[in-house]
Amino acid sequence: MLKRIFAILVLRLLLLLCIFGLASSLRALPDITPQITIRSNDIQVVAATLILEAGGEGAKGMEAVREVIANRSRGSVLTEAEVCLKRLQFSCWNGRTVSSGIEKAKAHKRWALALAIAKAETTNHTNGATHYHTNKVSPSWSKKLAITAKIGNHIFLK
Repeated sequence: MLKRIFAILVLRLLLLLCIFGLASSLRALPDITPQITIRSNDIQVVAATLILEAGGEGAKGMEAVREVIANRSRGSVLTEAEVCLKRLQFSCWNGRTVSSGIEKAKAHKRWALALAIAKAETTNHTNGATHYHTNKVSPSWSKKLAITAKIGNHIFLK
């Protein structure tokens, strides 16, 4: 709730700055605007992310991805759904609409499990990980982080 209030206050401040012509002095603003409209389907967005990112990994793999989502949310003003849909953060949403992602995930055999994980208390299989990638790649950003766990085909880092 506090995250949502903070985000609204930031947007109102930006509006006032625009009205008074002060916005041009601002350089980098948090990327929260596109996600503000997401409310009623937050759990479905998180569950869809779990399916689309780790549906083949089973419960522990999906719980681990949920931990990353929750850990990122705790460290920001974004809800878990907003974290999932933040530009270029979870590849399953790149070039995909929210509705098409949810529709695809709902057809997966583990949809009910993903919904349960999205609604449940967060586990701690990853020891606080905020990032992950498959074991088939080695992204440049991963070299700056420490590995916290390896679960299925994913490597978790913070």
